[in-house]
Amino acid sequence: MNSRKILVGGLAGGITYFVLGYVFYGLLLSDFFAKHAGTATGVSKPMDALIWWALILGNLFAGLLLSYVFTKWARINSFGAGLGAGGIIGLLVSLSYDLTNYATSNSISLIGGLADTVVYAIMSAIAGGVIGIVIGMGKKE
Repeated sequence: MNSRKILVGGLAGGITYFVLGYVFYGLLLSDFFAKHAGTATGVSKPMDALIWWALILGNLFAGLLLSYVFTKWARINSFGAGLGAGGIIGLLVSLSYDLTNYATSNSISLIGGLADTVVYAIMSAIAGGVIGIVIGMGKKE
């Protein structure tokens, strides 16, 4: 059933996005992004002030987006195909968001936005690979 594959793939992708987001943004690159923020102050929340339900849902919806596209349109059901498609979709979505954000607000610098684009494309590639594996598991439709 396609709906089940979309939901299970979306859940797996959402968990992957959440974990990678913590590793990249919360641990490895937090100082970099703090140095490359825009001129607005107080934009990023500290870990103890995050709104966890919204963060979790945001990651789940990102996973569901890839899972839906992979299942309904692209017929992706392997790690390699998911890796490539996830990376391209993540790159385009992130460029769209980050360049618009840079153009219309003071919350991110150009360097910060471009770095965010690279990080999100990598996260999307990995999440896409995981989703590809999950969609390809079990009985073929």
